[in-house]
Amino acid sequence: MLVKTALTPEELQDVYHIRNEVFVDEQNVPPEEEIDEFDKTATHFIAYAEETPVAAARLRFTEDGYGKLERICVLKSQRGKAIGKKLMQKMEEEITNQDYHLAKLNAQTHAQLFYQKLGYEVTSGEFMDAGIPHVTMIKKL
Repeated sequence: MLVKTALTPEELQDVYHIRNEVFVDEQNVPPEEEIDEFDKTATHFIAYAEETPVAAARLRFTEDGYGKLERICVLKSQRGKAIGKKLMQKMEEEITNQDYHLAKLNAQTHAQLFYQKLGYEVTSGEFMDAGIPHVTMIKKL
């Protein structure tokens, strides 16, 4: 398993392919909501099992001092293999490398327990995003 920052056009293409498969095809998020203005400036991450892309995410830094983890997704066939955990660890490592000490994410409520096991705490009530219930969660790094 290789988790890395997506730097090449091919790696970025893999990121968008994974996101499209999970969010648009599987979860019915409208394509125009899945890709947004933050994709141009975010740091993107990709996970490969051997040479096959299996997970992706992006990271942004906010003015209020957070590393914001977004668009975290693992292909359905690859879930339950600790790929998401490795992806999260790589992103948290990047947050601390940039001298930030707080991580924030908006978790789909069905994934809330996954993030809680990684040390994230719910800080909001439930809200809808792209037709899917979410909660905001934070973690001190």
